[in-house]
Amino acid sequence: MTDTFEIKLATLEDVPLILSFIKELAEYEKLSHEVVATEELLRENLFGEKACAEVVIGYLNQAPVSFALFFHNFSTFLGRKGMYLEDLFVRPEARGKGIGQSLLSYLAYLAKQRNCGRLEWSVLDWNEPAIGFYKHLGAKPMDEWTVFRVTGQALDDLAASCKNHLT
Repeated sequence: MTDTFEIKLATLEDVPLILSFIKELAEYEKLSHEVVATEELLRENLFGEKACAEVVIGYLNQAPVSFALFFHNFSTFLGRKGMYLEDLFVRPEARGKGIGQSLLSYLAYLAKQRNCGRLEWSVLDWNEPAIGFYKHLGAKPMDEWTVFRVTGQALDDLAASCKNHLT
């Protein structure tokens, strides 16, 4: 039997599956303790009135085996929007079949259709298989950039410091 692979835009009914993929990805990245996402949060932020991200799901022989979550950002240098891939995950049993490349190819196609100037993402520095895979596709690491993040109490503190400047 020949494998068939299909990519579909996620729907509201896919929220439990999306959360399952997020938890599987977190486990792979040894970050399960950081997952606080719930089905309710995903419904609101992916399919609600002010949806801020999109998801595609990859099906191998009609079984869900992969997902990619992405959103638009903006490049001031390019003067137009870009696409940021937040997460891409392929279940272990489906790896090595071109699924990751198919998902990235689809996102590149979608970015071009939407007149985006670039498609970008981050990868954990220890994830050598992913880094090698991305380089093979022609992606270039942005070694001169360091990702910064503010969360939790630090985010609360930084936000509170703006009160003096609100009018």
